[in-house]
Amino acid sequence: MLGASRRSLCAGAAARRHAAARRHAAAFAVSGDAAAAAAASSSPSLSPSAPPRSVTNPDPGLSRLGGKRLLSVLAAPKLNGAESLSSLKLRESALVGRRYESSAAAVDSSDAPPAEKFEYQAEVNRLMDLIVHSLYSNKEVFLRELVSNASDALDKLRYLSVTDPDLLKDGPELDIRIQTDKDNGIITIIDSGIGMTRQELVDSLGTIASSGTAKFLKTLKESQEANVDSNLIGQFGVGFYSAFLVSDKVAVSTKSPKSEKQYVWEAEAESNSYTIREEKDPEKLIPRGTRLTLYLKRDDKGFAHPERIQKLLKNYSQFVSFPIYTWQEKGFTKEVEVDEDPAEVKTEGDGEPKKEVKKKTKTVVEKYWDWELTNETQPIWLRTPKEVSTEEYNEFYKKTFNEYLDPLASSHFTTEGEVEFRSILYVPATKKEDITDRKTKNIRLYVKRVFISDDFDGELFPRYLSFVKGVVDSNDLPLNVSREILQESRIVRIMRKRLVRKAFDMILGISCSENRDDYEAFWENYGKFLKLGCMEDKENHKRIAPLLRFFSSQSNEELISLDEYVESMKPEQKAIYYIAGDSLSSAKNAPFLEKLNEMGYEVLLLIDPMDEVSLTNLNSYKDKSFVDISKEDLDLGTFSILGCILLCRIGSTIFIYRCSVLLVSDCGLQI
Repeated sequence: MLGASRRSLCAGAAARRHAAARRHAAAFAVSGDAAAAAAASSSPSLSPSAPPRSVTNPDPGLSRLGGKRLLSVLAAPKLNGAESLSSLKLRESALVGRRYESSAAAVDSSDAPPAEKFEYQAEVNRLMDLIVHSLYSNKEVFLRELVSNASDALDKLRYLSVTDPDLLKDGPELDIRIQTDKDNGIITIIDSGIGMTRQELVDSLGTIASSGTAKFLKTLKESQEANVDSNLIGQFGVGFYSAFLVSDKVAVSTKSPKSEKQYVWEAEAESNSYTIREEKDPEKLIPRGTRLTLYLKRDDKGFAHPERIQKLLKNYSQFVSFPIYTWQEKGFTKEVEVDEDPAEVKTEGDGEPKKEVKKKTKTVVEKYWDWELTNETQPIWLRTPKEVSTEEYNEFYKKTFNEYLDPLASSHFTTEGEVEFRSILYVPATKKEDITDRKTKNIRLYVKRVFISDDFDGELFPRYLSFVKGVVDSNDLPLNVSREILQESRIVRIMRKRLVRKAFDMILGISCSENRDDYEAFWENYGKFLKLGCMEDKENHKRIAPLLRFFSSQSNEELISLDEYVESMKPEQKAIYYIAGDSLSSAKNAPFLEKLNEMGYEVLLLIDPMDEVSLTNLNSYKDKSFVDISKEDLDLGTFSILGCILLCRIGSTIFIYRCSVLLVSDCGLQI
């Protein structure tokens, strides 16, 4: 048995040397004394009942060395009970350090399992084209998408930990941390969320349309779980692949509390495949969650500056429901001593100079790096209106829209039913936009607390209400909402109707204020906007008309509403009379007013070019039609006024005169 073992060892060594010579590679000699070989042959590990362990090597060219590696280990003498584990390690080290240490190097390299290669279930080129040209109009949204994914993973962990508290055994902290390396163009995003197992990596990141959150919610729905937290953005899928907008390579290292192992998913932008391997580096192990590393493209390395990341987070992810920390350079001031040159100071006794060293101090800034909280975790619009003070509303308005004056009014509301969303609207104290500006950045749209856009062209508000500022947060819209989606979405159309109604209610509240100066300030800034609404929005004429203001023949240069006019009408008066003029004085001195003033009829004085067009579009108010007293055949009941135009030519100039003829119908008298 011993001789057979020796012969088999020698024969195997000779065969391997011969094979190595044929491949013109370095010959690996197996050396060992007969005693060691005998000890090895007598070891139970070489018995037929205990076959040797198979070793997988990522390099197929080294597969022939598997037997040699086993020989290197098995040549060690068996330890008896008196020998310790450290002694075993020393003996193994001694064996590895011999002539055949090259095979031991192969063992070290194979300790990390080889990366498995997978093909995408859809073409990467098609995916990238879809992301760049159809879903995302600018590259900076990649950070919004990835932070939303991290927030979703935390949300999912928080929900599951309610029924399984052991999921949080590796740490109760739920946060997101972002670190940048601007010199090398690397961004790292770490969350302490639910993480993923190896199979979840394949399922979630191997396909375009797969979404871990979608499956998660589907499972909850099927099991009819109560109180489902539906504020989950979508763990991965299209949002995750937005990382390739700015990255040449993406690595996802993730550890699920359901798995003992940590796995790494890696892919390159121009590749149609990805790899998954087990993480073996102790320095890269995380207790739970996901570490996403972006290796930025050359033209996009500017995103790796800490200041740029912080700015994007404040813009897009300020109200994500979990704390977001960024790695920032900080500093503090301190006093340090500065040695001055010796100064001569005379003494009082002998007057001889004495050298003294004056110590002075200066202030220096000591730099260091630390984590800094970047976002506010509780959006003001998610709180109930009773919990928010007027000062908080005003502060939020000033901070969000860079204003320095308090708004004239605000409206905080939640709509439920067919479409659910939360919103806070404001009426600014001063006008910044012109009525001709079709695009403004006054409405900030959020989807599940994540900022989407403020670039709208009438999708959420009509042009005549474009001065209204505010935030809208919807749970029903997708994150990758585009202008086309906004224009065609039924949800957006419903949201628009409700937002317009709330805006009118807010403006009506200003008009009903006891302080008339508030609405006078509003009308001075935004009166023309509402007049434009009379022309463009027939559907809301009933809401616009009570907000209009005009001068009148009896108002003493004060603006009045149509309601005030109707209340002061004579019982026999059947219409609302008006006259247009270039100025207030010219309108008051119009000859058409004389008889109506005598009769005590109030006449609206329209001195703005848009006034007459507005009333013409309204046509009537509270069943009272609008009548221009300068038109022909004005019917006043007992009296009728016929208007005519006289042309007078003096030299080369033609003068136009308007005059009226008063007919008294009951006596046939003409004046």
